[in-house]
Amino acid sequence: MSATAAQGFVAAGIACGIKKSGDPDLALVATDDGRPVVAAAVFTTNRATAAPVQTSRRHLAATTGRAAAVVLNSGNANAATGQGGQRVADKTCELVAQALACTADEVLICSTGLIGVPLALEPFLTGVPALVAARSRDGGAAAARAIMTTDTHAKQVVVEADGFVIGGMAKGAAMLAPNMATMLAVLTTDAAVPVSVLKGALADAAAGSFNEMTVDGACSTNDTVIVLASGRRGPVDPARFAEALARACGDLSVQMAADAEGATKLVRIRVVGARSDTQAALAARKVAESQLVKCSLFGADPYWGRIVSECGSSGADFDLDSTQVAYGGVVVCRGGEPCTHDAAAVATHMAGREITVSIDLGLGTGQAAIGTADLTPAYIAENMRTS
Repeated sequence: MSATAAQGFVAAGIACGIKKSGDPDLALVATDDGRPVVAAAVFTTNRATAAPVQTSRRHLAATTGRAAAVVLNSGNANAATGQGGQRVADKTCELVAQALACTADEVLICSTGLIGVPLALEPFLTGVPALVAARSRDGGAAAARAIMTTDTHAKQVVVEADGFVIGGMAKGAAMLAPNMATMLAVLTTDAAVPVSVLKGALADAAAGSFNEMTVDGACSTNDTVIVLASGRRGPVDPARFAEALARACGDLSVQMAADAEGATKLVRIRVVGARSDTQAALAARKVAESQLVKCSLFGADPYWGRIVSECGSSGADFDLDSTQVAYGGVVVCRGGEPCTHDAAAVATHMAGREITVSIDLGLGTGQAAIGTADLTPAYIAENMRTS
């Protein structure tokens, strides 16, 4: 049920003709009565902001954090599409509002797909009425499928906490970089949460999940994470809610990294011993985004020399003589030089689906971790396509 696991929500996913393949490409998550509830969102930091992001920001500001629905399309990002693209985003919200008997400001919108390709209004004119008519308590899976682009499978999550539920769906398989990714996520909860608490919890959850993931170092134009809170289960402890939301976002972010375009490895880069957490994050991200490191991970080659080189150029304080590197907990470099280790154990770890790289800079107590994936020929093939 994912996005409809929490009380008070319905969803749907249909094909409306945006994708040439005929695959599902239009999704809806809405309150079951069409009434607005508390809402919060975080958006891309890219200044080439897509029309749907601009619309959703404006609507959340107008309602001071209330929404009745989120409409999402895949197959076209509606980014770099000028005033025409903005009109399509605004009109789509109006169409949903008319069907749900709410106001256009109470509808949020997300788009994902190709950038710089005009998006026609026609698919929405017929698609939105059909989409709203198809909404149901069991529509979460269909909605999750309809937002997929290069994803190989739908990404959904349900977190059951003491007295409330958080459900959600996401899409994302590339351009996964700070902050967030070429990703969309919609989460719902039946907890009663004030908008200020919801905004703070979402910001913290995104910082500890979507912002701690990178696949290719590219930041998209459309990144959006939205949370709707129906309040059907009543008030909850803010700390417990924040922890549950962080778990839900963390689960979705791992699913995205694992499904990165062409990826064969899910990789966790952990840096400790830095001068500060900020410096640890610098080093971790530099390693995670290194094409040389990612190629060696694809080849199951524990080439730690590339790792220390990236740490040394990351901008973090660095002393080669203090540095230690381990794969799967097996130390292969100590004091900036190779050390005796169990090569068979390292080879076994590198051959697996999940790889852990640990780096100790030996300079302080700062630490950070980031998720990434390997770089494969399939990634290149996928991103040579423009349709």
